[in-house]
Amino acid sequence: MAECIHGFEGGLCDICFPRRDPNEVRPAPARRVPGARVRHAGGRAAGTAVIPTVTLAEQRIFHVTHEHNLPAILTDKALRAGATPAVDVSSATTRELRATVEVVDGSTVADYVPFYLSPDASRWDELRRGADGVHWSDAARATKPLEYVMLVSTAGELGPDVVVTDRDAADSTSRFGIGTDGGAPLIRRLRSEDPEFFEPEILGPSSVPFEAITLIGVPNDRVRDRVKRLLADSGGHAPKVSVFPPWFQPSE
Repeated sequence: MAECIHGFEGGLCDICFPRRDPNEVRPAPARRVPGARVRHAGGRAAGTAVIPTVTLAEQRIFHVTHEHNLPAILTDKALRAGATPAVDVSSATTRELRATVEVVDGSTVADYVPFYLSPDASRWDELRRGADGVHWSDAARATKPLEYVMLVSTAGELGPDVVVTDRDAADSTSRFGIGTDGGAPLIRRLRSEDPEFFEPEILGPSSVPFEAITLIGVPNDRVRDRVKRLLADSGGHAPKVSVFPPWFQPSE
C-alpha cells in the first residue's frame, strides 16, 4: 500500500485512500491547472466531491494556528479557549461575536476551542489569501500562509460534548448539533449541502489536551524541523509532523 502523505496509517486517509461506494458510477476526471483550486460563486469547489463514509467520531478536524503560538500550547499541554496567543489573527469584532452567540447552557462560542472540518475551509482560505475583511486582525494581515501549522485530530478525541455547526459558529443563522447525538445528523446533512466541508466548524471543550492531536501539518521542511525541535524540547506528547504544501497555498 502506498504511504499516506498526510501522516495517517493503514489506509485511513480519505484523501489518499478515498472510500467509495462500490456501486458508484465514477465520472471521468476533470482537467485542472496544477495547484489550482476552483470555487463556484457560492464558495463550493467545482467538480464532484467524494463523500467519505465516516462516523462523527472518525471525522478528521483541523485547528490552524501561527507557528509562534505553538510554544505556549506545548507549555500548557492543551489548546485553551480564551487564551491570548502570541500572534492573534482574530479581529476584535470576531471575538465579540463569538462571545455573544450562545451555544448551550449559557455558554458561548468563545468558550470552545474551534476546529475546521477541512484543511481547505473557507475562513482559512480567507486568511491564506491576505486576511481581508472584518474577521481578521492587522496581525493576521501581516502574516504569510507559510507561517502557520495545522493541528489535526478527530472529533471523537474531543469527547461526547462536541458541538457541530453548519457554518461559521459566530454566524447568527448557524445551526448547532449538540453532543454526539445532535452532531451526527447535522454531519450527515452537511455531506449533501457542503460535501467538501468548506463552511462548518467543530467546537471542542474549553481545554483540549495536546495529546488529542495526532498529526501536525506544516508547509515545508524548514517548519517541520523547527516544530520537531519544539516537540523534542517540550518532552511531552509528540505527534507526527508531516509536510503538506497544498494545505498552505491560497486558492486561485
